[in-house]
Amino acid sequence: MIELSKRLSLIAEMVNEGSSVCDVGTDHGYLPAFLYLSGKCKKVTATDINQKPLESARTNLERLSCDGVKLILCNGLASVTREMADTVIIAGMGGEVIGGIIDRAPFLKDWEVSLILQPTTAAKELRVFLAKNGFTVEREQAIAENGKIYSVMLARFCGAPYTISDTQAAIGILKPDCDDAAKYIEKQYKIANKCASELENVPRKQNEYKYYLKLSEELKNILGG
Repeated sequence: MIELSKRLSLIAEMVNEGSSVCDVGTDHGYLPAFLYLSGKCKKVTATDINQKPLESARTNLERLSCDGVKLILCNGLASVTREMADTVIIAGMGGEVIGGIIDRAPFLKDWEVSLILQPTTAAKELRVFLAKNGFTVEREQAIAENGKIYSVMLARFCGAPYTISDTQAAIGILKPDCDDAAKYIEKQYKIANKCASELENVPRKQNEYKYYLKLSEELKNILGG
């Protein structure tokens, strides 16, 4: 059996047994291979926008005898239909890129479709995008790996746009109830606090200063002062 990284293991754990899965931007293809070989998912599709990583995935899948995993060369979900997936994984790319992929795939606006999202950057922008476009985050978990800290979100379409606070945009629904979540929140606190310090004495940046000051104070309170 394939041994996944901590990050990919968490993503795999969020996939429901028996789901039809599409892994967007599959790269090496290890995640769809794991889901297929473990028997957790019998219908697995993997896409990538570039030919080279897709061929790398094909080589790995053939080596592992994963003949049931379908590979598609396309931009995001451009060649994927609702019938092919009830769970869509978009991981390892920027939050704004993830938002763009979701925005261009109308079939994701279905309560029965699960989205497992793992942004490497711009997680705040992704959370705001999800709220504005009627996607609710049902579960969020932080994971630390190789000196970096990530957030993995399980979301689905709820049908109605809503607003989130600046604090929710920064840390989602995470709470400091485990080491990795506390590290994630602490990182966002340090970023906000540093921005506030740098902007405090810049007259034309006072609105931004007040934003980061308030955010850092709220995150500090969440961490327990």
